[in-house]
Amino acid sequence: QVQLVESGGGLVQAGGSLRLSCAASRSIYSMNAMGWYRQATGRQRELVARINAVGSTNYADSVKGRFTISRDTAKNTVYLQMNSLNIEDTANYYCNAVFRGADYWGKGTLVTVSS
Repeated sequence: QVQLVESGGGLVQAGGSLRLSCAASRSIYSMNAMGWYRQATGRQRELVARINAVGSTNYADSVKGRFTISRDTAKNTVYLQMNSLNIEDTANYYCNAVFRGADYWGKGTLVTVSS
């Protein structure tokens, strides 16, 4: 079992930045991968960024160059640094972990970008 707790969401103006954190209940070295997904109202959940066990990352095209996923293995925490935010980034952001072939999800943190 893996528990994930997100934090760092909030209200920000367009062009601003936020950093999301996801604290895991066990060593993130044991995860196959961890990532951030988001779901806007009326839309499907989509992958934002992902980091695998060896540290390779991939991003949705819409966030490339603006968002950065990173991890702190000592703190069992994964981060999502979000810069140059725009209104289309408004969504609930969910942390995901793949552990022993199963998906685990946090409860989400809301990011609202205002014009």
